[in-house]
Amino acid sequence: MVYFTQAQEIKLEDHPKYPGVRIAVLIKASDGQGVSVSVLEIAPGVEVPIHTHPDQADSIYITSGRGRAYFNGDWHEVGQGDHILAPKGEEHGLKNDGDTPMRLFVIHCPPLF
Repeated sequence: MVYFTQAQEIKLEDHPKYPGVRIAVLIKASDGQGVSVSVLEIAPGVEVPIHTHPDQADSIYITSGRGRAYFNGDWHEVGQGDHILAPKGEEHGLKNDGDTPMRLFVIHCPPLF
């Protein structure tokens, strides 16, 4: 089965852990594909704190906005078109220090959701 989601079908909801972050899960563990795929939107001034995923690699592609990302022990400027791969167990975090929402396309392998 091919999974297809049209842009107008992507409905962002409040993230269960992070205030100011909205999420739309496109592919979940129960879909049986070995990955979870989501879109995240981080409001201006909001931070997803430094964290790790003990079992998942976290692939993050920034589709719009700008901010700072924590990886390799330091904060780095990031923006539209940038990609981050945080292998399992590696610390990473994001903060939107821009004026517009920062939107991310995220893949976790194995699935997080």
